[in-house]
Amino acid sequence: MIDSGMFGSSVALEDRLKTIEEIGQFADHLKGIGLKIVLTQGSWDLLHVAHKRYIAKARSHGDVLVVGVDSDEKIRSRKGEDRPLVPQEERLEMLAALRSVDVVVLKELNHPKWVLIKEVRPDVLIVSETTRKNKPIPQEEIDEIQKYCGKIVILPAQGETTTSARIANFTFTVAMRIRAALEAAIPHIIESVTGSPERKEEKK
Repeated sequence: MIDSGMFGSSVALEDRLKTIEEIGQFADHLKGIGLKIVLTQGSWDLLHVAHKRYIAKARSHGDVLVVGVDSDEKIRSRKGEDRPLVPQEERLEMLAALRSVDVVVLKELNHPKWVLIKEVRPDVLIVSETTRKNKPIPQEEIDEIQKYCGKIVILPAQGETTTSARIANFTFTVAMRIRAALEAAIPHIIESVTGSPERKEEKK
């Protein structure tokens, strides 16, 4: 039994991390020994149970799962300066620790479009149905991607939660608590500045 590197029980990031420059040759080697490669990619910010289920489902389509991870800079360019909540080093390490993940690859902002797909040339490309709905891909681009994949599988959301929804809910909850605290405190603040009602009566 192989118990080293990406096939071992270790969850050390260095055993599972590949660069864009390394992944093509590595994928060719895996295919050469008869392994079926699956590729999926995303931000994976604030990893939650729907992510875990999605990744496990993706892994079930082949022998080796390669996961592309958007860099901090790439996410900021798309989602704003307040994202990601979790830095890329932590996101890479957390994904590498999942049993279903075999290889992680960091996707930088300056990387050419679809470069990871073109380098890996996966037997199966897994695409999130949610991502596809939120950011539709033109048919001509789908046709181009298809040249580098055995097939494309679209997976539905594996849970009701999303990172964006969690952040929005948390922000709303905090805002409501701050509002309630301010509403309770403002009368006391005004009273401390203007003087108590009793003192006002004395002045009269």
